[in-house]
Amino acid sequence: MKKLALIAMALSMALAAQAGSAADKKAVADDQIGLSKTSVEAVPDPQVFHYRSNAPFSGQVLPRAYQGAPPQVPHEIKDFVPITRENNMCVGCHQQPDMVGKKTKGQPTPLPASHYVDVKTNTLNMGRYTCTQCHTPQATVKPLVNNTFGGKK
Repeated sequence: MKKLALIAMALSMALAAQAGSAADKKAVADDQIGLSKTSVEAVPDPQVFHYRSNAPFSGQVLPRAYQGAPPQVPHEIKDFVPITRENNMCVGCHQQPDMVGKKTKGQPTPLPASHYVDVKTNTLNMGRYTCTQCHTPQATVKPLVNNTFGGKK
């Protein structure tokens, strides 16, 4: 019992000493909080950007951010959205069950086997109909925060 009381008293004294030293420190300025290093009161305007204007079949295969990353969309998609379960224009070109797993140069990247319920019967997994949830159209923009990610090895 005495041991427990001594531990509790030692812990209380350590916490009190730590609280006292924290009060001596200066407050952090609002322009030093977060990654953007701007005032928390500032509301910056987003940078104006435009997506690629390449037509389908005119683009090239874009590099992947890391091994296993979904392919990027190298062409314009404004005429293909919104993508719905009933209206998905992406599958018109990319649904090629005979090409699954094969390298295609100069042709649309075929949907992988994971997008099918059954590749042999050409039955799509309709739980994956929202293509832009994983596959992103690209724009040339300055990053909001510098990034040192180097996932590609």
